[in-house]
Amino acid sequence: MGDPHRVGVVGLGVISRAYLDTLADHPEVSIAAVADLDASRSAAVAATIPGAEAMSVERLLAHPDVRTVLNLTIPAAHADISLGAIDAGKSVYVEKPLAVTFADGRSIIERATSAGVRVGCAPDTVLGTGTQTARAAIDGGLIGRPMSASAVMVTPGHERWHPHPDFYYAPGGGPMLDMGPYYISALIHLLGPVRAVIGAASRLRAERVIGSGPRAGQRIPVGVDTHLSGVLEHANGALSTITTSFDGVRTTAAPIEVHGETGTLAVPDPNYFDGEVRLFALGDTEWRALEPRAGYAKGSRGIGLIDLVRADDQRPPRADGDVALHVLETMTSLIRSAAEGQRIELTTVAQRPAPVPLTPVEDWRAYQAW
Repeated sequence: MGDPHRVGVVGLGVISRAYLDTLADHPEVSIAAVADLDASRSAAVAATIPGAEAMSVERLLAHPDVRTVLNLTIPAAHADISLGAIDAGKSVYVEKPLAVTFADGRSIIERATSAGVRVGCAPDTVLGTGTQTARAAIDGGLIGRPMSASAVMVTPGHERWHPHPDFYYAPGGGPMLDMGPYYISALIHLLGPVRAVIGAASRLRAERVIGSGPRAGQRIPVGVDTHLSGVLEHANGALSTITTSFDGVRTTAAPIEVHGETGTLAVPDPNYFDGEVRLFALGDTEWRALEPRAGYAKGSRGIGLIDLVRADDQRPPRADGDVALHVLETMTSLIRSAAEGQRIELTTVAQRPAPVPLTPVEDWRAYQAW
């Protein structure tokens, strides 16, 4: 049994709590350091984690005990922090998206390859029993050859609940870069990589009103498209349609449906780890639920980093940088296609990550040598 893998966390905003809840008491990792632009927040978080030290971002990136940097900053800072960690000889696991531009994302992967360090990236929700059970059903032939899929995310906008939602409506934000990683990552797990895209987008409101917190009632400008629809051409010939919107109230559409020659799968929301997978096969008279048959059971954010720590030469990380870069190019190409009105062929190719066997929560939380 080796020593726990020591992690430094940069960025202690809203999403950090979910990661810390998963990692702080896991035997394979140890939170060695935390950093945030707000020093008082760093100190408060460090006080809740035995052995963790609050420090500046610069000191954390250079700290000799930190092997992997967990980058939970806002998207606009993802590239700078990740590149700083890589240049310090550390692996990095970054909250989605990998970066806000494809050029920055490619730089992260290229620099990491040159430095001999690993890159992991959210979402790891697609490693849960929801998406993985659907993948096992497809790979097991329950719907025959997959022909097409649809993915739908509709919400009134994050300003309803987030106290500081400005970055969602600034360049690098918007529903595609914010929520698209969940749906496109799931589609890659289900159907494989994407070879080309076509997109269309709209922006019908110039400002939004913050609905909660100390800034409730304040108006913020909208600098990005807030509704984007597109078509993904997968390398296996299947077509997926995707809609991500901050301009709707609710939808009855399944988050993801996959249509095959002999059946259709309704796939749960890839923003969550679990959920019911339903099958309607030729000859059926009603939908039937499938028992979980793959994935990390009762998963929680941060399991992708644990999966990265456990990876080896035979099995690369499942939430790895190559997939994240392919997802980023898919999203930025959809946005570019919408602006230019043309079909865009992708330049990256990512392999479908290894499937996740059905893994009870007590097993993925247990210590394993890496």
